[in-house]
Amino acid sequence: GWASEGLGAGGKNRRVCHAAARLEMGSLWEEFNRLGTEMIVTKAGRRMFPTFQVKLSGLDPLADYVLLMDFPPPHRYAFHSSSWLAAGRADPAAPGRVHFHPDSPAKGAQWMRQIVSFDKLKLTNNLLDDNGHIILNSMHRYQPRFHVVFVDPRRDSERFAHQNFKSFSFPETQFMAVTAYQNHRITQLKIASNPFAKGFRDGEPEP
Repeated sequence: GWASEGLGAGGKNRRVCHAAARLEMGSLWEEFNRLGTEMIVTKAGRRMFPTFQVKLSGLDPLADYVLLMDFPPPHRYAFHSSSWLAAGRADPAAPGRVHFHPDSPAKGAQWMRQIVSFDKLKLTNNLLDDNGHIILNSMHRYQPRFHVVFVDPRRDSERFAHQNFKSFSFPETQFMAVTAYQNHRITQLKIASNPFAKGFRDGEPEP
């Protein structure tokens, strides 16, 4: 039937099995990674810098896709039969939160047209956050994970959930969540490379 015909590499739906993602600003991420990247978490939520950005290829231009990220601690890579898919619909307890790219769902053609930037994503250490920010524990290391999910039009699509996504993680994007920078070289590199940290440079607090 349709299900077996529609499968490609690794038992994945042919609409995701060719998906490829290239990390943008890879050399900047590398530079941070060599120092041991730190990301600030605040009660109100803080954007990541560098911003997680990818260039996508290999999607079906006419199919719909949802893009999302999650932040499992690096020692826990197991996927529980794509439970984060279900988690996206409920209001899951931390740390299982996911961040949906706000343009989701969109056609493959739209996602591939330009760089996909997760610049709305914010990190918080507030366990009671109700703004949908990603909740992380300070002084824990995290490995961001990026997922491309084919929006399956079939009525019983839940049955195929495990076939309908492809996941990517880039080791150079892992970071330590902190409430204040521990390494002054990280602070310097953030100021030097972040166009939005100008206030920082002029001796004012970052917005």
